[in-house]
Amino acid sequence: MKRHGAPRARRGWGLLYLAAGASSIMFVLLLIAALVLDFLAPPPVHGGAATLEFIAANKANYVAEQVLWILPNILPVLVFTALFVALMPFRKSLPLIALIFGALPWALLLAVPVSSRGSLNLVYLSDRYIAGTDGERSAYATAAEAIIAENNTPAIVGALSAFGILLMGLAMLTARAPFPQFLSWLGIGTGALGVVSEVLRHPVPDFYWGYGILLWVWFIATGIALIRLSRLAA
Repeated sequence: MKRHGAPRARRGWGLLYLAAGASSIMFVLLLIAALVLDFLAPPPVHGGAATLEFIAANKANYVAEQVLWILPNILPVLVFTALFVALMPFRKSLPLIALIFGALPWALLLAVPVSSRGSLNLVYLSDRYIAGTDGERSAYATAAEAIIAENNTPAIVGALSAFGILLMGLAMLTARAPFPQFLSWLGIGTGALGVVSEVLRHPVPDFYWGYGILLWVWFIATGIALIRLSRLAA
């Protein structure tokens, strides 16, 4: 079931919706590319020395994978901003709260030196480890262990972002917005599952994989909806 048309207040935002829709789909594609690289050469998740030696032997692949994990995090910020603009005329408070919870965590992830599958900081340590003496190698391996430990620590930003998706789904549901109704329920389900999955990410990793796939479905569906909306709001 679809809600009808874009109201006059939405005119002029077509470029934003188009850019955000394309970004939403591109976000998923870039993460899939990162997963492919991870599958081809999975980095160690434990052991500082083993990780630094792995990076030295697979530097190009490792750097590319880390860039693909980290840089796309700016794209969801644009997606949540576009959703806020689209929903703002109908219900201001809830879309704004959803924007803050949904977009801010992704922006903050750009400042975090880890990607949950590694870190670009480890590339520098790897170079120093390979060129160092035995004593220096021990120090670099210890430093790498600290970064690896941060990778394996549940991040509250993940749960906050999932909560933002939940709120955005609720905002779509309660507004007479020009989005497919299923997208409202998809956002609510994805966000609710995401909050639980992020909290249990390491104790129950298989549960998190289910959320990850659903998250990608939400981004693709949202991207398509925004691209369609851009034609009405041009």
